[in-house]
Amino acid sequence: MLCWFAVAALGGMPVLAQTVPAPPPGQTAPGDQTPPPLEVSVTGGISAPLPIAIPAMPTNAAVATAAGSTDALGRQLADVMTADLKNSGLFNPLAADRLKPVAYGEVTAPQFDYWGGTGAQALVQGFVKANGDGTLTVGCYLYDVSARAELARQGFVVTPADWRRAAHKCADTIYARLTGEGPYFDSRVVYVSESGSKGRRIKRLAIMDQDGANHRFLTNGQSIVLTPRFAPNQQSIVYMSFVGDRPAVYVYDVGSGRQRLVVANVSTTFAPRFSPDGRWILFSMATGGNTDIYRVSSAGGTPQRLTNAPGIDTGGSYSPDGSKIVFESDRSGGQQLYVMDADGGNQRRISFGGGRYATPVWSPRGDLIAFTRVSGNFRIGIMSPGGSGEKLLTDDWQDEGPSWSPNGRVLMFFRASQGSSGKADLWSVDLTGVNLRRVPTPLDGSDPGWGPLRP
Repeated sequence: MLCWFAVAALGGMPVLAQTVPAPPPGQTAPGDQTPPPLEVSVTGGISAPLPIAIPAMPTNAAVATAAGSTDALGRQLADVMTADLKNSGLFNPLAADRLKPVAYGEVTAPQFDYWGGTGAQALVQGFVKANGDGTLTVGCYLYDVSARAELARQGFVVTPADWRRAAHKCADTIYARLTGEGPYFDSRVVYVSESGSKGRRIKRLAIMDQDGANHRFLTNGQSIVLTPRFAPNQQSIVYMSFVGDRPAVYVYDVGSGRQRLVVANVSTTFAPRFSPDGRWILFSMATGGNTDIYRVSSAGGTPQRLTNAPGIDTGGSYSPDGSKIVFESDRSGGQQLYVMDADGGNQRRISFGGGRYATPVWSPRGDLIAFTRVSGNFRIGIMSPGGSGEKLLTDDWQDEGPSWSPNGRVLMFFRASQGSSGKADLWSVDLTGVNLRRVPTPLDGSDPGWGPLRP
Protein backbone atom coordinates (compact mmCIF):
# COMPACT_ATOMS: atom_id res chain seq x y z
CA MET A 1 0.00 0.00 0.00
CA LEU A 2 1.01 3.65 -0.16
CA CYS A 3 1.25 5.92 2.92
CA TRP A 4 0.47 9.60 2.66
CA PHE A 5 3.28 11.89 3.66
CA ALA A 6 1.95 15.32 4.63
CA VAL A 7 4.00 18.13 3.15
CA ALA A 8 3.35 21.54 4.64
CA ALA A 9 4.38 24.60 2.67
CA LEU A 10 6.27 27.56 4.09
CA GLY A 11 6.37 31.14 2.93
CA GLY A 12 2.89 31.26 1.45
CA MET A 13 3.40 28.36 -0.97
CA PRO A 14 0.55 25.90 -1.61
CA VAL A 15 0.23 22.84 0.60
CA LEU A 16 1.20 19.66 -1.23
CA ALA A 17 1.06 15.95 -0.45
CA GLN A 18 3.48 13.28 -1.59
CA THR A 19 3.23 9.51 -1.58
CA VAL A 20 6.12 7.48 -0.20
CA PRO A 21 6.72 3.72 -0.16
CA ALA A 22 5.12 1.56 2.50
CA PRO A 23 7.41 0.20 5.22
CA PRO A 24 9.13 -3.08 4.26
CA PRO A 25 7.91 -6.42 5.68
CA GLY A 26 8.42 -6.67 9.42
CA GLN A 27 7.85 -2.98 10.05
CA THR A 28 4.67 -1.36 11.28
CA ALA A 29 2.85 0.99 8.98
CA PRO A 30 1.60 4.18 10.63
CA GLY A 31 -1.99 3.63 11.72
CA ASP A 32 -1.75 -0.18 11.96
CA GLN A 33 -1.01 -0.08 15.67
CA THR A 34 0.22 2.36 18.28
CA PRO A 35 4.02 2.15 18.68
CA PRO A 36 5.38 1.51 22.17
CA PRO A 37 5.93 4.85 23.89
CA LEU A 38 9.37 6.40 23.61
CA GLU A 39 9.20 9.62 25.58
CA VAL A 40 11.51 12.20 27.12
CA SER A 41 10.95 13.37 30.69
CA VAL A 42 10.63 17.15 30.81
CA THR A 43 10.09 17.44 34.56
CA GLY A 44 13.14 15.82 36.05
CA GLY A 45 15.87 18.00 34.64
CA ILE A 46 18.43 16.78 32.11
CA SER A 47 20.39 14.13 34.03
CA ALA A 48 19.92 11.60 31.22
CA PRO A 49 19.24 13.22 27.83
CA LEU A 50 17.85 10.80 25.24
CA PRO A 51 20.50 9.36 22.85
CA ILE A 52 19.36 10.13 19.32
CA ALA A 53 20.96 9.56 15.91
CA ILE A 54 20.50 12.17 13.16
CA PRO A 55 22.54 11.13 10.09
CA ALA A 56 22.94 13.35 7.05
CA MET A 57 19.88 13.46 4.84
CA PRO A 58 20.47 11.85 1.45
CA THR A 59 19.18 13.20 -1.86
CA ASN A 60 17.88 11.32 -4.87
CA ALA A 61 20.18 13.39 -7.11
CA ALA A 62 22.77 16.07 -6.37
CA VAL A 63 21.29 19.24 -7.81
CA ALA A 64 22.74 22.74 -7.57
CA THR A 65 20.44 25.29 -5.90
CA ALA A 66 20.76 28.90 -4.74
CA ALA A 67 21.56 27.54 -1.26
CA GLY A 68 24.10 24.96 -2.46
CA SER A 69 23.97 21.42 -3.75
CA THR A 70 21.23 19.18 -2.37
CA ASP A 71 23.78 16.65 -1.12
CA ALA A 72 25.56 19.36 0.91
CA LEU A 73 22.21 20.64 2.18
CA GLY A 74 21.46 17.15 3.49
CA ARG A 75 24.38 17.41 5.90
CA GLN A 76 23.49 20.97 6.89
CA LEU A 77 19.87 20.06 7.58
CA ALA A 78 21.01 17.31 9.94
CA ASP A 79 23.44 19.70 11.63
CA VAL A 80 20.71 22.26 12.35
CA MET A 81 18.37 19.59 13.73
CA THR A 82 21.18 18.20 15.85
CA ALA A 83 21.95 21.63 17.32
CA ASP A 84 18.26 22.36 18.02
CA LEU A 85 17.68 19.14 19.91
CA LYS A 86 20.99 19.27 21.77
CA ASN A 87 20.41 22.87 22.87
CA SER A 88 17.05 21.89 24.36
CA GLY A 89 19.01 19.90 26.96
CA LEU A 90 16.69 16.93 26.57
CA PHE A 91 18.54 15.07 23.81
CA ASN A 92 22.05 13.71 23.34
CA PRO A 93 22.69 13.51 19.58
CA LEU A 94 25.38 11.03 18.60
CA ALA A 95 28.54 12.55 17.12
CA ALA A 96 28.50 12.77 13.33
CA ASP A 97 31.56 10.50 13.01
CA ARG A 98 29.58 7.70 14.68
CA LEU A 99 26.86 7.79 12.05
CA LYS A 100 27.02 5.81 8.85
CA PRO A 101 25.82 7.36 5.59
CA VAL A 102 22.19 6.63 4.76
CA ALA A 103 21.19 5.77 1.21
CA TYR A 104 18.12 7.43 -0.28
CA GLY A 105 16.26 4.12 -0.32
CA GLU A 106 16.98 3.55 3.38
CA VAL A 107 15.03 6.57 4.58
CA THR A 108 11.81 4.55 5.00
CA ALA A 109 13.62 1.25 5.71
CA PRO A 110 16.08 1.88 8.58
CA GLN A 111 18.77 -0.66 9.41
CA PHE A 112 17.62 -1.07 13.00
CA ASP A 113 20.26 -3.70 13.86
CA TYR A 114 23.01 -1.20 13.07
CA TRP A 115 21.38 1.75 14.83
CA GLY A 116 20.67 -0.35 17.91
CA GLY A 117 24.39 -1.04 18.18
CA THR A 118 25.21 2.67 18.30
CA GLY A 119 23.32 3.19 21.57
CA ALA A 120 20.73 5.45 19.94
CA GLN A 121 17.22 5.05 21.31
CA ALA A 122 15.67 7.27 18.65
CA LEU A 123 16.60 7.70 14.99
CA VAL A 124 15.86 10.54 12.59
CA GLN A 125 16.21 9.87 8.87
CA GLY A 126 15.15 12.14 6.06
CA PHE A 127 15.78 13.35 2.57
CA VAL A 128 16.12 16.51 0.51
CA LYS A 129 14.99 16.65 -3.09
CA ALA A 130 15.06 19.40 -5.69
CA ASN A 131 11.75 20.02 -7.45
CA GLY A 132 11.25 21.12 -11.02
CA ASP A 133 9.86 24.51 -9.98
CA GLY A 134 13.02 25.46 -8.05
CA THR A 135 11.70 24.52 -4.63
CA LEU A 136 12.96 21.83 -2.28
CA THR A 137 11.09 19.03 -0.57
CA VAL A 138 12.54 18.14 2.83
CA GLY A 139 11.18 15.06 4.60
CA CYS A 140 11.98 13.69 8.03
CA TYR A 141 11.02 10.45 9.80
CA LEU A 142 11.33 9.63 13.49
CA TYR A 143 11.85 6.02 14.58
CA ASP A 144 11.93 4.15 17.90
CA VAL A 145 15.04 2.00 17.47
CA SER A 146 14.27 -0.72 20.02
CA ALA A 147 10.62 -1.04 18.95
CA ARG A 148 11.61 -0.85 15.26
CA ALA A 149 8.64 1.44 14.74
CA GLU A 150 7.98 4.73 13.02
CA LEU A 151 6.76 7.39 15.45
CA ALA A 152 6.28 10.43 13.21
CA ARG A 153 6.83 11.73 9.71
CA GLN A 154 6.65 15.24 8.34
CA GLY A 155 7.79 17.15 5.28
CA PHE A 156 7.98 20.66 3.91
CA VAL A 157 8.17 22.36 0.54
CA VAL A 158 10.42 25.40 0.78
CA THR A 159 12.44 27.76 -1.34
CA PRO A 160 16.20 27.06 -1.11
CA ALA A 161 16.58 30.22 1.00
CA ASP A 162 14.26 28.69 3.63
CA TRP A 163 16.02 25.36 4.08
CA ARG A 164 16.90 26.20 7.69
CA ARG A 165 13.21 26.67 8.47
CA ALA A 166 12.54 23.17 7.18
CA ALA A 167 15.25 21.86 9.53
CA HIS A 168 13.72 23.72 12.50
CA LYS A 169 10.26 22.40 11.58
CA CYS A 170 11.59 18.84 11.45
CA ALA A 171 13.29 19.29 14.83
CA ASP A 172 10.02 20.69 16.19
CA THR A 173 8.18 17.57 15.02
CA ILE A 174 10.66 15.33 16.82
CA TYR A 175 10.69 17.45 19.98
CA ALA A 176 6.90 17.59 20.21
CA ARG A 177 6.44 13.85 19.58
CA LEU A 178 9.01 12.75 22.16
CA THR A 179 8.36 15.32 24.90
CA GLY A 180 4.63 15.89 24.57
CA GLU A 181 5.28 19.64 24.65
CA GLY A 182 4.70 22.28 22.01
CA PRO A 183 7.38 23.16 19.44
CA TYR A 184 9.59 26.25 19.57
CA PHE A 185 12.60 25.91 17.23
CA ASP A 186 11.03 27.63 14.20
CA SER A 187 10.78 31.03 15.87
CA ARG A 188 12.58 34.36 15.86
CA VAL A 189 13.94 36.78 18.43
CA VAL A 190 14.05 40.57 18.25
CA TYR A 191 16.54 42.21 20.59
CA VAL A 192 18.75 45.24 21.18
CA SER A 193 22.22 44.88 19.67
CA GLU A 194 24.78 46.89 21.62
CA SER A 195 28.27 48.15 20.86
CA GLY A 196 30.63 50.87 22.05
CA SER A 197 31.85 51.94 25.48
CA LYS A 198 29.56 51.78 28.51
CA GLY A 199 29.04 55.53 28.55
CA ARG A 200 28.32 55.76 24.80
CA ARG A 201 26.50 52.62 23.85
CA ILE A 202 25.07 52.28 20.34
CA LYS A 203 21.80 50.35 20.51
CA ARG A 204 20.12 48.99 17.40
CA LEU A 205 17.10 46.80 16.78
CA ALA A 206 18.13 43.40 15.47
CA ILE A 207 16.27 40.25 14.49
CA MET A 208 17.43 36.63 14.18
CA ASP A 209 16.29 33.03 14.33
CA GLN A 210 16.13 31.59 17.85
CA ASP A 211 19.49 29.86 17.26
CA GLY A 212 21.22 33.09 16.14
CA ALA A 213 21.10 32.41 12.39
CA ASN A 214 19.75 34.78 9.72
CA HIS A 215 20.76 37.80 11.77
CA ARG A 216 20.08 41.31 10.50
CA PHE A 217 19.92 44.84 11.90
CA LEU A 218 16.68 46.80 11.59
CA THR A 219 17.80 50.26 12.74
CA ASN A 220 21.04 52.18 12.26
CA GLY A 221 21.81 53.10 15.87
CA GLN A 222 21.32 56.86 15.51
CA SER A 223 18.69 56.66 18.26
CA ILE A 224 18.79 54.43 21.33
CA VAL A 225 16.16 51.65 21.27
CA LEU A 226 14.86 49.50 24.13
CA THR A 227 12.35 46.71 24.90
CA PRO A 228 11.36 45.49 21.43
CA ARG A 229 8.41 43.06 21.27
CA PHE A 230 6.79 41.24 18.33
CA ALA A 231 3.18 41.66 17.32
CA PRO A 232 1.33 38.31 17.33
CA ASN A 233 1.40 38.22 13.51
CA GLN A 234 5.16 38.99 13.56
CA GLN A 235 4.71 41.65 10.88
CA SER A 236 5.56 44.50 13.23
CA ILE A 237 7.59 45.25 16.36
CA VAL A 238 6.74 47.69 19.12
CA TYR A 239 9.62 49.30 21.03
CA MET A 240 10.79 52.40 22.85
CA SER A 241 13.20 54.82 21.23
CA PHE A 242 14.91 58.02 22.30
CA VAL A 243 14.20 60.39 19.43
CA GLY A 244 15.00 63.99 20.25
CA ASP A 245 16.16 62.88 23.73
CA ARG A 246 12.63 61.96 24.77
CA PRO A 247 11.57 58.32 25.10
CA ALA A 248 8.52 57.38 23.07
CA VAL A 249 6.85 54.19 21.81
CA TYR A 250 7.11 53.31 18.11
CA VAL A 251 5.93 50.50 15.86
CA TYR A 252 8.34 49.15 13.24
CA ASP A 253 6.95 47.42 10.14
CA VAL A 254 9.24 44.46 9.39
CA GLY A 255 8.33 44.27 5.71
CA SER A 256 8.70 47.93 4.75
CA GLY A 257 11.17 49.10 7.38
CA ARG A 258 8.92 52.06 8.22
CA GLN A 259 8.26 53.14 11.79
CA ARG A 260 5.49 55.24 13.31
CA LEU A 261 4.90 56.96 16.62
CA VAL A 262 2.20 55.22 18.66
CA VAL A 263 0.94 58.17 20.69
CA ALA A 264 1.80 61.67 19.46
CA ASN A 265 2.20 64.87 21.48
CA VAL A 266 2.25 63.25 24.91
CA SER A 267 4.71 62.89 27.75
CA THR A 268 7.29 60.16 28.08
CA THR A 269 6.05 56.70 26.98
CA PHE A 270 7.87 53.39 27.40
CA ALA A 271 7.64 49.62 28.17
CA PRO A 272 5.30 48.67 25.28
CA ARG A 273 3.80 45.26 24.49
CA PHE A 274 1.06 43.98 22.16
CA SER A 275 -2.06 42.22 23.41
CA PRO A 276 -2.36 38.53 22.38
CA ASP A 277 -4.88 39.39 19.65
CA GLY A 278 -2.79 42.31 18.38
CA ARG A 279 -5.63 44.82 18.87
CA TRP A 280 -3.98 46.77 21.69
CA ILE A 281 -0.61 48.12 22.67
CA LEU A 282 0.04 48.26 26.38
CA PHE A 283 2.53 50.90 27.56
CA SER A 284 3.47 53.18 30.43
CA MET A 285 3.22 56.96 30.35
CA ALA A 286 4.63 59.52 32.79
CA THR A 287 2.53 62.61 33.39
CA GLY A 288 2.62 65.09 36.27
CA GLY A 289 5.24 63.15 38.21
CA ASN A 290 3.19 59.93 38.11
CA THR A 291 3.60 56.89 35.85
CA ASP A 292 0.66 54.67 34.96
CA ILE A 293 -0.19 51.90 32.53
CA TYR A 294 -2.28 52.70 29.46
CA ARG A 295 -3.51 50.89 26.41
CA VAL A 296 -4.13 52.22 22.94
CA SER A 297 -5.48 50.65 19.77
CA SER A 298 -2.67 49.22 17.66
CA ALA A 299 -4.02 51.35 14.82
CA GLY A 300 -3.63 54.48 16.94
CA GLY A 301 -6.07 56.68 18.80
CA THR A 302 -6.66 58.00 22.29
CA PRO A 303 -4.93 56.09 25.14
CA GLN A 304 -7.03 54.55 27.91
CA ARG A 305 -5.64 54.75 31.43
CA LEU A 306 -5.67 51.44 33.33
CA THR A 307 -3.92 52.29 36.62
CA ASN A 308 -4.13 55.35 38.83
CA ALA A 309 -1.93 54.83 41.85
CA PRO A 310 0.78 57.09 43.31
CA GLY A 311 4.26 56.19 42.11
CA ILE A 312 5.35 54.14 39.13
CA ASP A 313 3.26 51.43 37.42
CA THR A 314 4.99 49.84 34.43
CA GLY A 315 6.06 46.63 32.72
CA GLY A 316 2.62 45.31 31.77
CA SER A 317 2.18 41.89 30.13
CA TYR A 318 -1.09 40.22 29.10
CA SER A 319 -2.17 36.69 30.00
CA PRO A 320 -2.45 34.46 26.89
CA ASP A 321 -6.23 34.84 26.76
CA GLY A 322 -5.98 38.62 27.11
CA SER A 323 -8.16 38.76 30.21
CA LYS A 324 -5.46 39.74 32.75
CA ILE A 325 -2.37 41.92 32.95
CA VAL A 326 0.64 41.49 35.21
CA PHE A 327 2.67 44.62 35.96
CA GLU A 328 5.14 46.07 38.43
CA SER A 329 4.41 48.92 40.84
CA ASP A 330 6.13 50.68 43.74
CA ARG A 331 2.81 51.76 45.32
CA SER A 332 3.64 49.64 48.42
CA GLY A 333 7.03 51.31 48.89
CA GLY A 334 9.14 49.04 46.67
CA GLN A 335 8.88 47.34 43.28
CA GLN A 336 6.42 44.43 43.47
CA LEU A 337 4.27 42.47 41.03
CA TYR A 338 0.54 43.02 40.65
CA VAL A 339 -2.19 41.44 38.52
CA MET A 340 -5.30 43.21 37.24
CA ASP A 341 -8.14 42.61 34.81
CA ALA A 342 -7.53 43.79 31.25
CA ASP A 343 -9.71 46.85 31.87
CA GLY A 344 -7.72 47.84 34.97
CA GLY A 345 -10.07 46.37 37.58
CA ASN A 346 -9.31 44.04 40.52
CA GLN A 347 -5.69 45.11 41.06
CA ARG A 348 -3.92 42.87 43.57
CA ARG A 349 -0.35 42.24 44.66
CA ILE A 350 1.14 38.77 44.04
CA SER A 351 4.85 39.06 45.04
CA PHE A 352 5.90 39.10 48.69
CA GLY A 353 9.49 37.84 48.75
CA GLY A 354 12.54 39.80 49.79
CA GLY A 355 13.95 42.41 47.45
CA ARG A 356 12.33 43.99 44.42
CA TYR A 357 10.47 42.45 41.48
CA ALA A 358 10.50 43.75 37.91
CA THR A 359 9.93 42.96 34.20
CA PRO A 360 7.06 40.46 34.64
CA VAL A 361 5.92 38.48 31.59
CA TRP A 362 3.12 35.93 31.36
CA SER A 363 3.91 32.46 29.97
CA PRO A 364 2.26 31.51 26.64
CA ARG A 365 0.82 28.50 28.49
CA GLY A 366 -0.75 30.78 31.10
CA ASP A 367 0.56 28.76 34.04
CA LEU A 368 3.53 30.92 35.09
CA ILE A 369 4.81 34.48 35.28
CA ALA A 370 8.53 35.12 34.79
CA PHE A 371 10.25 38.11 36.37
CA THR A 372 13.52 39.70 37.45
CA ARG A 373 14.14 39.63 41.19
CA VAL A 374 16.59 42.16 42.61
CA SER A 375 18.06 41.25 45.99
CA GLY A 376 21.78 41.90 46.03
CA ASN A 377 22.06 40.63 42.46
CA PHE A 378 19.59 40.29 39.59
CA ARG A 379 18.04 36.86 39.06
CA ILE A 380 15.45 35.35 36.72
CA GLY A 381 12.54 33.66 38.46
CA ILE A 382 9.07 32.23 37.92
CA MET A 383 5.88 32.02 40.00
CA SER A 384 2.25 31.09 39.49
CA PRO A 385 -0.18 33.87 38.47
CA GLY A 386 -1.43 33.83 42.04
CA GLY A 387 2.08 34.35 43.44
CA SER A 388 2.74 30.83 44.77
CA GLY A 389 5.57 28.47 43.88
CA GLU A 390 8.25 31.10 43.40
CA LYS A 391 11.46 29.61 41.96
CA LEU A 392 14.70 31.36 40.98
CA LEU A 393 16.35 29.92 37.86
CA THR A 394 19.62 31.87 37.62
CA ASP A 395 22.21 33.23 40.03
CA ASP A 396 24.58 35.74 38.50
CA TRP A 397 25.47 39.38 39.05
CA GLN A 398 22.86 40.85 36.67
CA ASP A 399 20.33 38.65 34.84
CA GLU A 400 17.18 40.47 33.74
CA GLY A 401 14.46 40.94 31.13
CA PRO A 402 13.05 37.40 30.63
CA SER A 403 11.10 36.47 27.51
CA TRP A 404 9.28 33.15 26.92
CA SER A 405 9.75 30.66 24.11
CA PRO A 406 6.55 29.97 22.14
CA ASN A 407 5.91 26.75 24.07
CA GLY A 408 6.51 28.23 27.53
CA ARG A 409 9.38 25.85 28.27
CA VAL A 410 12.42 28.14 27.88
CA LEU A 411 13.24 31.69 28.93
CA MET A 412 15.64 34.03 27.14
CA PHE A 413 17.13 36.96 29.07
CA PHE A 414 20.22 39.15 29.11
CA ARG A 415 23.20 39.06 31.41
CA ALA A 416 25.32 42.16 32.03
CA SER A 417 28.92 41.97 33.22
CA GLN A 418 30.44 43.87 36.11
CA GLY A 419 32.91 46.67 35.63
CA SER A 420 33.28 49.45 33.10
CA SER A 421 32.95 47.36 29.92
CA GLY A 422 29.15 47.38 29.92
CA LYS A 423 29.11 44.05 28.08
CA ALA A 424 25.76 42.27 27.85
CA ASP A 425 24.88 38.90 26.32
CA LEU A 426 21.73 36.93 25.62
CA TRP A 427 21.21 33.70 27.55
CA SER A 428 18.52 31.06 27.84
CA VAL A 429 17.43 28.72 30.63
CA ASP A 430 14.64 26.17 30.87
CA LEU A 431 12.15 25.72 33.67
CA THR A 432 14.41 23.27 35.51
CA GLY A 433 17.02 26.03 35.91
CA VAL A 434 19.66 23.58 34.69
CA ASN A 435 19.99 24.01 30.93
CA LEU A 436 21.66 27.43 30.96
CA ARG A 437 23.36 28.48 27.73
CA ARG A 438 24.58 31.59 25.95
CA VAL A 439 22.75 32.58 22.76
CA PRO A 440 25.20 33.70 20.04
CA THR A 441 24.94 37.26 18.69
CA PRO A 442 27.45 39.20 16.52
CA LEU A 443 27.73 41.99 19.11
CA ASP A 444 26.49 42.44 22.66
CA GLY A 445 22.77 41.91 23.19
CA SER A 446 20.00 42.90 25.60
CA ASP A 447 16.20 43.14 25.90
CA PRO A 448 15.25 39.96 23.99
CA GLY A 449 11.69 39.54 22.76
CA TRP A 450 11.00 35.95 21.70
CA GLY A 451 8.36 35.81 19.00
CA PRO A 452 5.59 33.26 18.42
CA LEU A 453 6.04 30.09 16.42
CA ARG A 454 6.26 30.98 12.75
CA PRO A 455 3.40 29.80 10.51
